[in-house]
Amino acid sequence: MTVIVRDFRAEDAAGWEAVRRAALPFLVSAPGQWAHDLAHSPPEQHLRLLVAEEEGEVIGTAQVGVAHDSARPGQGFCNVYTHPGRLGRGSGSELVRVAESHLAGLGAVEILSWVLDDPASRAFARGRGYEPSRSAHFLSLDLAKGGLPPRQELPPGVELRTAEDFADDPRPLFALDAEVTADEPSDVPSLLTDYEHWLASTWHHPVVDRSLTSVVLVGSEPVAFSLATTDGGTRYASGMTGTKRAHRGRGLGRMAKNDSLHRARAAGFTMAYTGNDAGNGPMLAINAWFGYQVCATEVRHVRTLGPTL
Repeated sequence: MTVIVRDFRAEDAAGWEAVRRAALPFLVSAPGQWAHDLAHSPPEQHLRLLVAEEEGEVIGTAQVGVAHDSARPGQGFCNVYTHPGRLGRGSGSELVRVAESHLAGLGAVEILSWVLDDPASRAFARGRGYEPSRSAHFLSLDLAKGGLPPRQELPPGVELRTAEDFADDPRPLFALDAEVTADEPSDVPSLLTDYEHWLASTWHHPVVDRSLTSVVLVGSEPVAFSLATTDGGTRYASGMTGTKRAHRGRGLGRMAKNDSLHRARAAGFTMAYTGNDAGNGPMLAINAWFGYQVCATEVRHVRTLGPTL
């Protein structure tokens, strides 16, 4: 049987989601987000969503593009996943080939790819010239079992709100997200500067739940938040938790995350997921305090491109 690699079409949403859930069950997503991501990606990202199809079935996926918001020029990304039940058909190799050709044509000098930390996945990456870099953990928490830390009494001058309370003017949350994102450990240091793109890619994203996203205010200023994403079912994830630099060390990020988790459990969500850079000790400690446990690890791999592929 022949594997065909082509660009994503709207009718591929369910198949794409099936591959991602099978390969990454600890990453909260929903079918509607893929077309949204493609439609709202900035032109300078040159985003392509590729599918590997066999006999009409989507068996592999790849997200490919230029890290346009990175402080380092010439970086591209290529994240490839194959359905665990459809390995050994050559879909991964063909997805990588098409992705690398696309990025080389755009002038990328290095390609970054997240690879699951298992022997087969790492061998696949190594055999194609990718070298391991930093790692990140996926963590899970069974909300159905209870056991969340109790809500804390708010210090004087501190208030808890939700992102939905900023529906009339979310710009203060954009400023907060931008400062936190700039300090996030990453091989691709990112800067949030485009408010309109942030509105499309975060504020209006299909999996973002603004009613479960908690925001800490000191006075009237948003200083910490915990972004909530959901899959439309029973799975919840913390997309980002962070605090403004001037207010760090006071436990405000933890307070926001605890509030969001309590809201999620009350709304009927049974599993919570999050992710952390392996070197982000403070957030790993916070998540351990909540009871999260590492359920999987990915390793960022990097390939430096030569004159030809």
